[in-house]
Amino acid sequence: MERYGEPFSPGANTMVWSFAVAIFSVGGMGGSFSVGAMVNTFGRRKSMLIANVLAIVGGALMGLSSLSGSFEMIIIGRLIIGVFCGLCTGLTPMYVGEIAPTALRGAFGTLHQLGVVIGILVAQIFGLESLLGSDSLWPVLLALTILPAVLQTALLPFCPESPRYLIINLNQEEEARKALVRLRGVEDVSDDIKEMKEEGAKMAMEKKVTIPELFRSPLYRQPIIIAIILQLSQQLSGINAVFYYSTGIFDTAGVTEPIYATIGAGVVNTVFTVVSLFLVERAGRRTLHLIGLAGMAVSALLMTISLALVKENKSLSYMAIVAVFGFVASFEMGPGPIPWFIVAELFSQGPRPAAMAVSGFSNWTANFLVGLGFPKLAELCGPYVFIIFMVFLILFFIFTYLRVPETKGRTFDEIAQGFAASASPAAQSPTPQGMVVDLPPPAGKEGASPIEKVPMVDLPVEKSGPPLNP
Repeated sequence: MERYGEPFSPGANTMVWSFAVAIFSVGGMGGSFSVGAMVNTFGRRKSMLIANVLAIVGGALMGLSSLSGSFEMIIIGRLIIGVFCGLCTGLTPMYVGEIAPTALRGAFGTLHQLGVVIGILVAQIFGLESLLGSDSLWPVLLALTILPAVLQTALLPFCPESPRYLIINLNQEEEARKALVRLRGVEDVSDDIKEMKEEGAKMAMEKKVTIPELFRSPLYRQPIIIAIILQLSQQLSGINAVFYYSTGIFDTAGVTEPIYATIGAGVVNTVFTVVSLFLVERAGRRTLHLIGLAGMAVSALLMTISLALVKENKSLSYMAIVAVFGFVASFEMGPGPIPWFIVAELFSQGPRPAAMAVSGFSNWTANFLVGLGFPKLAELCGPYVFIIFMVFLILFFIFTYLRVPETKGRTFDEIAQGFAASASPAAQSPTPQGMVVDLPPPAGKEGASPIEKVPMVDLPVEKSGPPLNP
């Protein structure tokens, strides 16, 4: 109004708004695709420090946009923040996965998702009109993005570099030993050093793994397809559609204060991420992912029924709330945290950066497509739009059951050997490829659960390392 003397037309306003929303995912696609090159150049820890500069710049642009009277600053700021988030979704799981003990790798990996959902919940609370969601204070809300980046920049120098990166990529055994002593809290880290050196020796015999090589080589083709499908199962499950438009969903269901129901969904989101944190090393990645996908499919069906019939029966608005809460809870049991860190588990040190870049790019691309297409789909399909996501969830459940191996309690090298054996005809067992085969039990266990049967890949029995949680 101040710049042009008249307000935007409704059409122009919608276009600018849609572009500002979509540009975040575009930045995420670019950032995630840059993860491999960045970690190979700067290492894990330095890459995260450099990425924080983007968060500070992007937050400052958005925070100063109102003062400058520039909507372009919001768009550019969201693009930069998107690049930052794309980098973080690859850098953080990779770093955490490489520094965590084998027996706790899943729990540590879930902490990444816990940080994300806590951030979502804090943003929802501060976004209330009574706090920072008012006409005058919204720039402050957008600028708060700077605070976590500043905090991490101050604390990260006190954290060690990934010992795997030090010993395998830089051949700095003594530095890796010092890092492991700090991380494990014990002086004897010879078993970890031995395992990393063995992985490094095998990697030295392989040629450099590029992104095209992930798809050309039979050694990497199966795990990269699994990684991509798991990332798609996260985004095409419909979770972002539910969160982007949760207030509208509750409003359609007849909830009088939909914003508070949305915050309630954020609380459920956080609580069940904590539940997953304690279950992932007991139940296993594959089991939790299957449970999550099944729960989301059932919740999507209930959501569809309640939204379709709420006008005839107002009491169904409560069923809509329960369905949304169930959808979110099921997501955080498996499809939320597991795709991020299991990708790092499926690959050894050499191909891991390229694999994280490809899988992250597929995640952000699906995020962009859902954000772009859901409003139109909702307009065309009405309450039946969640049937589309239910179909996707069923397909992802089938794929996970038939193709995804259990990685609980396995070293990176053991997982890589399992894929290598399945890719080599000479190394394959008589069991036909595609048939479900029994997963050998981890050390200290007397048998595997029937749900831990794994197709295509027969992972070797764990030979060393700390015992699994009971």
